[in-house]
Amino acid sequence: QVQLVESGGGSVQAGGSLRLSCAASVRTFRNYAMGWFRQAPGKEREFVASISWSGNSKDYADSVKGRFTISRDNTNSAYLQMNSLKPEDTAVYYCVSDFKGGAYARSWAYWGQGTQVTVSS
Repeated sequence: QVQLVESGGGSVQAGGSLRLSCAASVRTFRNYAMGWFRQAPGKEREFVASISWSGNSKDYADSVKGRFTISRDNTNSAYLQMNSLKPEDTAVYYCVSDFKGGAYARSWAYWGQGTQVTVSS
């Protein structure tokens, strides 16, 4: 069982930056893809970014391309660097992990508890 714990959320003004972190509870996380989803109030959960187990393949939602960067290290952690934040980025951000993953929420078996990101104009 993989447990994921997010940190780094908070409040920031438009144009600012935040860095989200995700720590996995098991060493075998290294063999899993990981990603980030977000959910704003009254909206469906949406894909933000994903990274393969090797780190060689990354995907981004069109809405965050050029502003967000996903990465992972050799331990059990993954990150989402968010720059040039906009009020529409306000949401609860969830770290996800699975053997393969994909752009749909159903493709990910493991989910963190979520961390709030609020961007004010």
